[in-house]
Amino acid sequence: MLTLADVDALAAEAHAGQVDKIGVPYIEHVRAVAAGVAPFGAGLQMAALLHDVLEDTELTSDDLLRAGVPFSVVATVRRVTKAPGVAYRAMLQQIATDHSATLLKISDNAHNSHPARAARLSEPERRRLADRYRAAREVLWPAASAEDIRRIVEIVNPSLLAELAAPRTDAGSLLPGLALP
Repeated sequence: MLTLADVDALAAEAHAGQVDKIGVPYIEHVRAVAAGVAPFGAGLQMAALLHDVLEDTELTSDDLLRAGVPFSVVATVRRVTKAPGVAYRAMLQQIATDHSATLLKISDNAHNSHPARAARLSEPERRRLADRYRAAREVLWPAASAEDIRRIVEIVNPSLLAELAAPRTDAGSLLPGLALP
């Protein structure tokens, strides 16, 4: 069975040469997401390290299984992978039905929403993504406990703690009327 270090190396190899929207090596993003879910165990950290490999690399679920990645980890990675033809909101709603996938996606969202990352984007892109990530939290956050969310955002993006502390309105909605793009 693979160790967390083995999965980190697998993710680093899979994302070698890739950079994110702000030009940072992509492996730094998946490592930050994995750090956010560290309080929930090595299995979820493994899934976080691999959360974008099915979308952004040549690796398949079968490749991960053949490499020795545990089935439960691969299942979580598949749950957070955007499937062709599935709307973003529908994907988030599906993720929100699974606790592990929800926590992973909350960590991903928190890192993508980090002010230091957003500051390196153009103003129109920053606004577009801020709205998208805020709307995603409207779906994801009600599916997890405030304590679990706090544990993640304290590590990945403490600026979200104020949003977490804000009173929820209508059936848990954080931002009434904000539609997902």
